[in-house]
Amino acid sequence: MKRVFLIVLDSCGCGELPDAAHFGDAGTHTIRSLVQSGRLHVPNLTKMGLFNIDGIGCGTPSDAPCAAYGKCAERSAGKDTTTGHWEIAGLISTVPMKTYPDGFPQPVLDALRAATGRDILCNRPYSGTEVIRDYGQQHLETGALIVYTSADSVLQIAAHEERIPVPELYKICEKAREIMQGEYAVGRIIARPFIGTYPDFQRTANRHDYSVSPFAPTALDAIKAAGRQVISVGKIADIFNGQGISEGHRTVSNDDGMGKTLQLSGRDFEGLCFVNLVEFDSAYGHRRDIAGYTQALNVFDAQLGALLPQLRDDDLLMITADHGCDPAAHGTDHTREYIPLIVWGKGVRPVNLGIRSGFSDIGQTVCEALGVPAAHLAGESFLHQITGA
Repeated sequence: MKRVFLIVLDSCGCGELPDAAHFGDAGTHTIRSLVQSGRLHVPNLTKMGLFNIDGIGCGTPSDAPCAAYGKCAERSAGKDTTTGHWEIAGLISTVPMKTYPDGFPQPVLDALRAATGRDILCNRPYSGTEVIRDYGQQHLETGALIVYTSADSVLQIAAHEERIPVPELYKICEKAREIMQGEYAVGRIIARPFIGTYPDFQRTANRHDYSVSPFAPTALDAIKAAGRQVISVGKIADIFNGQGISEGHRTVSNDDGMGKTLQLSGRDFEGLCFVNLVEFDSAYGHRRDIAGYTQALNVFDAQLGALLPQLRDDDLLMITADHGCDPAAHGTDHTREYIPLIVWGKGVRPVNLGIRSGFSDIGQTVCEALGVPAAHLAGESFLHQITGA
């Protein structure tokens, strides 16, 4: 195969993992919550076998799926974006990334103040929309940074674009990334620019993530080293800190991400197009917006209908997720779930791939499909199951 399109529906999990209770996530099921809204209409995903997945327990199965289908369990110790994507790319994170449920310690705050010359507001877990409502005016008046976290391994810095221009906020986050290493390391530093006046502040699309680099080479490195292209769409380049990426395309929305993916489908390249559609998570999952999440998946399904005819005979399309974020669950955190796996191509047999023992089976399959050696990575390829070769 010449091209692989790997699309991550960020947070679109398909049911609690056996250890979900240890994460406070017993009974969670992102896709089921959308089905139960009564408004989910995803004919393409249905036809491809989404509701034929073993144990999914919702929706109407297809009598004759046109794609291979299954689900993957997570082997990594976490339920966040970074560990999910790294596992897809062949790395198992055995130690969870550090979180700060009580806020960041004094040495971190002192270092941030010294590096930026600015004071700090908040310093505790907070909703991203609520934190700018509650601290935005004080930030405008003082120029202090709104520093907050979540249940994920993140340090987020919010700033009004008129008080701290976006390029300056990015430089501040780069300094924070240098500080948050070693014993204080977090998975991501996230710049969160916003605009508007109190109480109607709004976050903008100028978000930028600064991740730690993967702790070892990934499938992306292997593909790039073999002379193939690795094209990222959305926050993929940020998640891997640019490692293994040949070409990156930032996005401002799911629609923008799918628009860029459609454009790339018309380009002649050999390698992987790795796509993340973040709004499922950031705009709907964390906000516990069932109606919004449902409509977003409906829109994606229609866009999928436009993408499929553009794919070539030797292309492979994979659709999956990186964790759950059940919009019907309590709190605002990610949820520990299986991720769905849909694999489509003109040479793909519509087989049941069952329950895969790790997300890393995806990366192994991508590498084998592109003829790239990946024996050093975790996972087991299922290419032979879908091609019969």
